[in-house]
Amino acid sequence: MTIHWCGTGLSAIPGLRRLIEAGHDVTVWNRTTDKARDAVGDLTDDIHAFDIDRLAGMLRKGDLVVSMLPGDWHVPLAELCIAHQAHFVSSSYIAPEMRALDDAARAAGVACVNEIGLDPGIDHLMAHHLVAEYTASSAVDAGNDLSFISYCGGIPKHPNPFRYKFSWSPLGVLKALRSPSRSIRNYAELNVARPWDALSSYTAPLPQPETFEVYPNRDSLPFIADYRFDPEWRIKDFVRGTLRLNGWSEAWADIFTEIETLKGEAGDARLKEMSDQFWAENAYDEGEPDRVVLCVSLKAERDGKPVWHKTYVMDAWGDARGTAMARLVSIPVSLAVEAVLNREIPAGVSPAPHDPKLVSRFLDEVDSLAQHLQVVDHMA
Repeated sequence: MTIHWCGTGLSAIPGLRRLIEAGHDVTVWNRTTDKARDAVGDLTDDIHAFDIDRLAGMLRKGDLVVSMLPGDWHVPLAELCIAHQAHFVSSSYIAPEMRALDDAARAAGVACVNEIGLDPGIDHLMAHHLVAEYTASSAVDAGNDLSFISYCGGIPKHPNPFRYKFSWSPLGVLKALRSPSRSIRNYAELNVARPWDALSSYTAPLPQPETFEVYPNRDSLPFIADYRFDPEWRIKDFVRGTLRLNGWSEAWADIFTEIETLKGEAGDARLKEMSDQFWAENAYDEGEPDRVVLCVSLKAERDGKPVWHKTYVMDAWGDARGTAMARLVSIPVSLAVEAVLNREIPAGVSPAPHDPKLVSRFLDEVDSLAQHLQVVDHMA
């Protein structure tokens, strides 16, 4: 069985190297072979210029394709895998077009695993763990009010005036600022057109507690079912969101104002211009450490008083192994690859696994990737 790893961008390398070093049969595909050779040429010479038709000619039943390519490629590659009875893994969110492949994937006996990077990915694993612990506890009760939060952010280890740094093109970050979000706040659905309309403050329970700016991201509501919340549970808050350094909203205030005015082709052109400027001014320097903070928390209250409350808190930063972002995105991908090849993940389109054995094993591995990982019991 061959692993066809497509894409050797900055966030792909540690997981790819891990699989090659573990002795798996890995074929590497990238748009530019020189970049791939720079990244893994010391480990393999099985490197090809990415071409989906050429990949199709080499794909065999039981093989596995990893897509670390731009999002537009995920569905075509998953369709190719299903046609060849090969498996598929990606770190990206499950698009509706990907979800629509579920029946075909099941019929072909193909696992299409998505959302197994950092966010989405590690956050899902933490959520599954907390929900399972709460469900098994003596505190569980349909009369409780539940609050779930999940905040993740890639931030500079050494803060700059802009309160942010870019490890790849800023265009994706700028486009995300134009996206609406849906979450639950104080028992009611909260729909927000722009992130800065729902900014709040969150104090992460790190060894030295630290306060960040946070805001809801995308649509949180489908994850209520994904995280196996009992339909009878009463939900006070449920939000998956983004975490930024304090002062971020102030530093970006003019950007928010301008983004509101951008429309059509001229707006897209201006967005690209802004992206290029930010990349020139606020990209990470060579060897400069990045930082990732992730907090996932579940609290149950009865009559306004907490009866169960735990928070996963992770703090990681770039070191001799490379960037924190690259480790935390790509190593979970490599773990999912091995789980699929070991037949531990069933056929069909799925996000990060909720199987307790896999959750526990993957989180043990994450512990070695972060400088700090802890479950804080607020009731202790």
